[in-house]
Amino acid sequence: MSRELITYLKLFHGAFNSLVILLFFYQGILGVRIRKAKNKPVHIIRRHRKTGPVIAVLGTLGFLAGIVVIFLDTGRILKYPPHFLLGLIIVLLIATTFTISRKIKGPDPYWRNRHYALGVLIILLYFVQAFLGLGVLL
Repeated sequence: MSRELITYLKLFHGAFNSLVILLFFYQGILGVRIRKAKNKPVHIIRRHRKTGPVIAVLGTLGFLAGIVVIFLDTGRILKYPPHFLLGLIIVLLIATTFTISRKIKGPDPYWRNRHYALGVLIILLYFVQAFLGLGVLL
């Protein structure tokens, strides 16, 4: 595979995951708006529930695309261990958050608080991941 194509794939991976970070941030804003509302805004809840699974899949695809790109480039996936491991942790947290979201029922805050905390953690780790990714690209 040509070095030029690999370079473009790396840039596409970074751009795609930058979009995913923004989508997770948007999803977090929706979640916070739902948490703070006195009268639950049904349209925001529906949007949050509808886009959550899509964004979760996009986050996972971004991770898998990174594995493919680095494998095509170097023939191994652990060329950049911190970036890989943090990506893996983020994907596991996304899966956990998705699973927890299915357990949220009624006004009980138990699962809601865990969902919220993991969502905040995912967003924070995504920004660290982006910083590590810039180190890979530059």
